[in-house]
Amino acid sequence: MASTSQGWADFYAWQLDRASRTSLSRQIYMQVRSAVLSGALRAGARVPSSRAMALRLGVARASVVSAYEQLLAEGYVDSRHGSGTFISGEVAGLARRRRAPRVIKRAAVPTSARAFPDFERSAVQGEARPFNTGRTLIDARTAETWRSLTHRAVRRLGPNDLGYADPAGLAELRANICDYLRVARAVRCEPDQIVITAGTQQAIDIAIRVLLAPGDEVWVEDPGYPLTHAQLLLAQVQPRAIPVDVEGLMVDVGRRTASRARAVFVTPSHQFPIGVAMSMARRLELLAWARQSGAFIVEDDYTSEFRYSGPALASLQGLDHSEQVIYVGTLNKALFPGLRIGYAVVPRALLPAFIGARYLIDRQPATLQQVVVSEFMQQGHFAAHIRRMRLLYREQRDALAETLTRRAAGRLDVELPDQGMHLVAYLRDGSSDLAIEAAARRAAR
Repeated sequence: MASTSQGWADFYAWQLDRASRTSLSRQIYMQVRSAVLSGALRAGARVPSSRAMALRLGVARASVVSAYEQLLAEGYVDSRHGSGTFISGEVAGLARRRRAPRVIKRAAVPTSARAFPDFERSAVQGEARPFNTGRTLIDARTAETWRSLTHRAVRRLGPNDLGYADPAGLAELRANICDYLRVARAVRCEPDQIVITAGTQQAIDIAIRVLLAPGDEVWVEDPGYPLTHAQLLLAQVQPRAIPVDVEGLMVDVGRRTASRARAVFVTPSHQFPIGVAMSMARRLELLAWARQSGAFIVEDDYTSEFRYSGPALASLQGLDHSEQVIYVGTLNKALFPGLRIGYAVVPRALLPAFIGARYLIDRQPATLQQVVVSEFMQQGHFAAHIRRMRLLYREQRDALAETLTRRAAGRLDVELPDQGMHLVAYLRDGSSDLAIEAAARRAAR
């Protein structure tokens, strides 16, 4: 062993951790690699034979051979036929230059990346927060049915289910969603116009990519859904805040504010967060503006399943005869957030681009979940689930409104919504809602 470089003496002094869950061969590999990168083993140093190394470390020769093979595959050592194995000159040289003192210019965090941390853990932390608007209830009967359908779907999985599939989604699920939307929401569609997404957010993201270029103007509701506004900013378009009154989006203000807008993002059935429904006059006015300006409308029909009095409101898309409305919905709120299945009903002229963008983002929806959802809808479980949850959410709405009125008498005006999964209370004395929220957070700690 005298022919080896001095660096190997330090290596032999290193003790293997035989109690570790890391294999001995992996430990040997990591130690040699570290010595090369640190400069302890220099370029051209001869590597001891696997037999000699095994004897010095007290391990099986196979462990050393495995470590050497990995080092050779990754370029840390070179094998010279008839001469032996040596520390790679190229890798050792690069490691030496990397250690040389010099000014290091670190990559700056892009401006666009600074918007993401605000949402990084909001959903996880939000579950335990009082008055979280994203909370849904898990129905026991639905959960049991879901387990049964999932087990059956897993048993039936075949080669076609485990491979690549249509990026727009399974044909069976799209047909079931189409049937549901025609009846429940008066949506004008065929199954091939439906694209399965991971939820409303992904559908809106795709719509932004397909419809808009940086610098384009778009209308957004004011107040409106903050995540849609954030997505638009990330796409470097220019959101124009259009006020909302008791009839919904004020189209006349939009015409004056941004007449050349390329798109509008609206929640007409249950405006977020105020909760008003867009009047028929406003709907027709918005559609007329879209036809005249060549703009598209993205209709976010979130929580449309939960209407507590009167007939369900027809979709804005159902009134559109020029195919300028992209209708977006989700099953995540109707069933459970972990499902991650939504959909978009896309005008035919936009279908190739929409499906192409869907393909590029994550190739296709998960097959197993689609199969389960399709069976759940086909067998009538979805309709029964909605009926049960509608009654439960109405009871919770009434209980919350009654408690707020009783506990905050004289401080709040509570409006009872006809639809949706949240309500709005207005402060009577002009207090700051932000200050009250901050005080509530401190009290909850």
